[in-house]
Amino acid sequence: MAEKMSWLTNLITDFKKYASLKIVVVFIMVFNFSCKENTKILEDKHLQLEAIIKSDSLPTEANIEIETKKEVAPLASLIDTTFIRLADYSDGFAYDLRYATDNNFLKEKVYDCAECYTRVKTAKALITANEEFKKVGMKIKFYDCYRPNSVQYKMWKIVPNPQYVANPVKGSIHNKGGAVDITLVTLDGEELDMGTDFDYFGKRAYHDNLDLPQEILDNRKLLKETMEKYGFWSTRTEWWHYNLNGATNDPIANFNWSCD
Repeated sequence: MAEKMSWLTNLITDFKKYASLKIVVVFIMVFNFSCKENTKILEDKHLQLEAIIKSDSLPTEANIEIETKKEVAPLASLIDTTFIRLADYSDGFAYDLRYATDNNFLKEKVYDCAECYTRVKTAKALITANEEFKKVGMKIKFYDCYRPNSVQYKMWKIVPNPQYVANPVKGSIHNKGGAVDITLVTLDGEELDMGTDFDYFGKRAYHDNLDLPQEILDNRKLLKETMEKYGFWSTRTEWWHYNLNGATNDPIANFNWSCD
């Protein structure tokens, strides 16, 4: 009887070992299959992203209006959703368009050349706000304006983090021609101290960070209150970023300006 029990015990032990081994083998097979599938998905998404970046056929509004005539039409005669080159309608701004250089948080140039386009309604508000800044010896300086959606995909490829770059599928208000990244300079071009450089991602750049020298707080207040007066709203974590009221409802655009 004892021998039979010993034989039965050994059989059960062997079965458990076999079953455990079988489970391990099945797990490894499933894991390898999953890895291969995930790798394939990632490769497919990478190829799709490459195709999107190289293409100008991203989903965008139909019959987009872009004012590019040699003889510039009066601003008042244009539809508010038309895109214009801001410098054609005012010489009172300053520019340091960082994404046309590698002097940005991406450390890469993503624009072929530096231009500042916005929709007409955004331009009207900017020009009016700038006239008020001029009364106190200041003017707006631009770091970024309208951004093609294809460029948003480029940025996402470099830094795929929604904390720093808007997901290009949903788009940024920059892609809609209703957002600008700005600072203030004197009429002679000297930048006001805003506490950080453009695209500094940290608490020192927050609007609600009051633990800063009074001069910096005053400079930010001047920029913020004046921009809000003319229809813009700010982003809490970025002192330089302003969106035009209602611009979130505009469609994403993807036209690229000429560098001729």
